Amino acid sequence: MRAAPTILHLDMDAFYASVEQASKPSLRGKAVIVGGLGPRGVVATASYEARRFGVHSAMPTAQARRLCPNGAYLIPRFRLYQAVSEVVMGLLRELSPLVEPLSLDEAFVDLEAGGTAFDAKSARETGERLRADIRAVTGLSGSVGLAGSKMLAKVASEEAKPAGLLLIEPGTERELLAPMSVRTLPGVGPVTGEHLRRAGITTVGELAEAGEDELVRMVGRSHGVGLYRMALGLDDRPVVAERDAKSVSVEDTFDVDLHDRVRIRTEVQRLADRCVQRLRGSGHSGRTIVLKVRRYDFSTLTRSETLRGPTDDPAVVREAAARLLEAVDTTGGVRLLGVGVTGLADYTQEDLFAQSMAAEEAAAEEAAAAAESAAAETAAGAGGEGAAVPGEVEPDGAARAGAPSGSAGDGGPAGGVEAPGPGGEPEAVPERRWAAGSDVLHAAYGPGWVQGSGVGRVTVRFEQPGSPPGRVRTFRVDDPELEPSDPLPLVGPGQAEPKDTA
Repeated sequence: MRAAPTILHLDMDAFYASVEQASKPSLRGKAVIVGGLGPRGVVATASYEARRFGVHSAMPTAQARRLCPNGAYLIPRFRLYQAVSEVVMGLLRELSPLVEPLSLDEAFVDLEAGGTAFDAKSARETGERLRADIRAVTGLSGSVGLAGSKMLAKVASEEAKPAGLLLIEPGTERELLAPMSVRTLPGVGPVTGEHLRRAGITTVGELAEAGEDELVRMVGRSHGVGLYRMALGLDDRPVVAERDAKSVSVEDTFDVDLHDRVRIRTEVQRLADRCVQRLRGSGHSGRTIVLKVRRYDFSTLTRSETLRGPTDDPAVVREAAARLLEAVDTTGGVRLLGVGVTGLADYTQEDLFAQSMAAEEAAAEEAAAAAESAAAETAAGAGGEGAAVPGEVEPDGAARAGAPSGSAGDGGPAGGVEAPGPGGEPEAVPERRWAAGSDVLHAAYGPGWVQGSGVGRVTVRFEQPGSPPGRVRTFRVDDPELEPSDPLPLVGPGQAEPKDTA
C-alpha cells in the first residue's frame, strides 16, 4: 500500500458501443448494442442509453431485443477497436513505463514509476490531463480511478463512471468501502456473493466485521484470507508492465446446430487457420493444440494433443485439430467449435515430419496443376483460339465458376460469380450479405455503414465521424457501385484538439 494515490486505473466507457456512436453520428445519444446478431448471439457491450432498458454485457441478444426493440444492433468491428486501443495505450505509456493492460479498454498505470505524480494533487492533475487527451485524439470518454493500490484504483474508476475521475485518499479506504456491496470486490461473483448473502453479509463493512477466521470457515483459507484483506482495503500487488499470454484461441457459435461431419471438419480447419494467424500476430508458437466442442445439449468437451515442440505451422495445427475431432462424437449436433494453442513460446521448433508432409503435398499440387494446365491447352485447341474453359481461373484473377467471391466469415459481404452450369445455363448466384454496422463505400455517395438488409435490398446510411447525421439510401444487394471498406478513423487529422503539454 502506498502513502500517495499514484496508481491509476483507466476504464473506457462502454468502449465498443462508444466507438460505434463516435463513428456513426446518427447513433449518438441512442441505444446501441454491439455483439452477435444471430439467434444465439450474445451482447458484447451496450451503450449507457441501452443499459437503461436493462441490457448488459453477456446477455443473449434475443433477450436484449425484447428489452430494447428499438436499439441499434451492430456487429463488432474488432480491427477498429484494436486501432483505437493502441492510441489510448500509447497515451498511457507516455505517463509511465509501467502500464499493465487488462483488455482493449482497461489498464493500470504506475504514475510514480514514470515520475508524473508523487502526491494527490499531481495525481489528480495527471488523471484529468489524460482524460482530456483521450477525448482529443479519439473523441471518446474514459473513467479514471486513483488510489494507493490496484484494487482501490479499479473500485474508484468504477465509481467514477461514466466519464469521471475519483481519487481515494490513503487512510480513507475502509470508510469508502464499508457501505459498498460485496460484489464490488474483485473475485466476488454471483456464487460467492449469494453464499455471503445467506450468511447475512451483503456489504464490505459487514465482511470486515465478520473477521478472517469466520471468512476462512465459510469460503476456504485462500479465498477467505484474500476477502478479508480486500475488505480492509489492503492490496500490495505491483503494476506489471508485461503480462505473458498463456494461450491463443478462437471459437464460433453457430446459429443452427451442425450435423454434417464434413461441414464440422471444414469449420475446425478454418478455426485452426484463424488461430495460427493470431498466434503469429502475437509473435508466439505453441506446443499443445486444444479442440473445444459444445454439443446440442450444451455439454462441452475439450480434447488436447501436445506436440514434440512448439510450432506456428498452420498445417501442423490443422492436422492435430482434425485428429482431436475424430475422438469426439458429434452425431447429436454441434453448436460451438473452438481451436486453441497453449504452452506458448517465442520461438518455433521445426517439425521435420510436418515439413516432409508439406513437401509431398506441394509436389502433389504441382503435379495436379501441370495436369490441369495440359487439359486446358487441349480444350483450348479443340475449341479454337481464345475459347474459354468452364471453371478455369482467368488471368485477371476472377474466381472459379460457382466459387464465392467473398467470405462472410471475414466480415465482408459474401457473394458469387455468374458462370455456366453443367448444361450451359447460368447458375444462380448466391446473394451478397451485408451485416448491420459494417463499413461500405459507394462510388457516388462515398463512405457509409449498413443499417440493415433483407429481401434483396441493403439500407445504408452515408455519414462518417465528425459529420452531421447522414441520409439513408437503399440499394440492391448486388449493386456494383457498393463495396465493403475499411473503418474510418474516429478523429480526422484536422479534428484533433492540440494536446496540453504543460
